[in-house]
Amino acid sequence: MTAAGALLVVGASLLALTGCGSSTAGGDGDAGRTGGASAAAPPAGNKDGKQLSKLLWMGDSIADAEAPALGAAMKAGGVEVKSIASAGGGTVVKGDGPTGKFADDTFKDLSKAVGSFHPDIIAYQVTTYDWGSPAQQSSSYERLAKVAKDAGAELVIVSAPPFKIDEFYKDHEAAIKSAPKAAEAAAGKSAGRTRFLDASALWGTDSAAAKAQRSQDGIHSCQQGSAAFANWFGAQLATHYSFTPAPADQWAKGSWTGSKVYGQLKCG
Repeated sequence: MTAAGALLVVGASLLALTGCGSSTAGGDGDAGRTGGASAAAPPAGNKDGKQLSKLLWMGDSIADAEAPALGAAMKAGGVEVKSIASAGGGTVVKGDGPTGKFADDTFKDLSKAVGSFHPDIIAYQVTTYDWGSPAQQSSSYERLAKVAKDAGAELVIVSAPPFKIDEFYKDHEAAIKSAPKAAEAAAGKSAGRTRFLDASALWGTDSAAAKAQRSQDGIHSCQQGSAAFANWFGAQLATHYSFTPAPADQWAKGSWTGSKVYGQLKCG
């Protein structure tokens, strides 16, 4: 995709977001559930919120495909981003089976990143591998929140976009559905240090719908979807933290549109 093409699709994505509903609920203060879709104009940052200058991004291969756009958007707004999103892993949920090892690896990577990067905010997108019982999911998200607190950072957990439940995921569908509920519950217990963002306002709930902006595999996003997410996520952060997102035309023309992850996904 060319830079000009990326700018056009970002503009279309922002128009699609305008007018979508928003909701807030529960938790301690505003620590619970948020996630209204943002309008095209970047919101002013929350001057009373924590200063956001460094963001650590976590998740699986879906988050990895979103990382180039997120990094470009946040950099344009004066925020440094480090991504430890991992293709084929990235989960923090210590469930039964092979994902338990994935979680161990994720926390090791997190410890190293926190020690070297010193983030203000740790942002974790619920992964396709957050398999486990609701109790295992909740305890794992609470463990992640403790790591963030001990590092002097706040935690943001954002729900995953809808994705195709193929044969690989079919046996874990119940855990995939319970994960965002467990994350929201963990945020509600955090006394304001963890926030849960419901991204369904952006993506909807049907992976096959145009609103979900999935790539050919029905799971990941191409440049357009990743740009839409970066814009939406920046707007959500601005409502809680001292950070003002940059307009899309300041970052959509960047070299991120040519990142190799999009070639691997056979994006246009």
